[in-house]
Amino acid sequence: MKQISKTKWILVVVLLVFTFQYAKGQTYKSELPKEKQTSLELYVTSKEAYENWKKDPDNIKILDVRTPDEYITIGHAPMAWNIPAFLQTYNWDESKQHFSIKPSTQFMADIKAVFQTTDTIYVMCRSGGRSAWAVNQLAAAGFKNVYNITDGFEGDTVSDPESIYNGQRMKNGWKNSGVPWTYKINPELMKIPNKKD
Repeated sequence: MKQISKTKWILVVVLLVFTFQYAKGQTYKSELPKEKQTSLELYVTSKEAYENWKKDPDNIKILDVRTPDEYITIGHAPMAWNIPAFLQTYNWDESKQHFSIKPSTQFMADIKAVFQTTDTIYVMCRSGGRSAWAVNQLAAAGFKNVYNITDGFEGDTVSDPESIYNGQRMKNGWKNSGVPWTYKINPELMKIPNKKD
């Protein structure tokens, strides 16, 4: 029987890992609503994001793109940068039954001031929609290793009329996954929008 060289074994292992990661990404994509899908097709759950960050905190960055109000009052991951992709307006949106938001004009400038295009960044919002938008903006700016945290900070809504939590965001998400979160603010991890935004 022929011996397989060490180099060939390494290539086989690398190919298997790549195939597994690709298949995992495709599984996520097929299960995700369209608004949570990204052009990079890189996805993690909150729990996976935390576990990966814990293994490699120097090389994995966590980015929270919610408004500063959400970040401050609802809580956040202790290591997460807050760079808002959208800002709260106080214009009532009748069709959506909530106050509208608008894109932050300084989002990409703030991103480029904090991150390098080669960084591995896990992006979260409330439940995965705004973060998908943010991932696509980063991808368009040349970032390659940007993952959408698909369940966000608060998670998806419970859809069970029999549950007392029906309609509340308690299904998954960073806050509901048993991983650390806090209300404590570190202003050095926040990029507060300027008044003209």
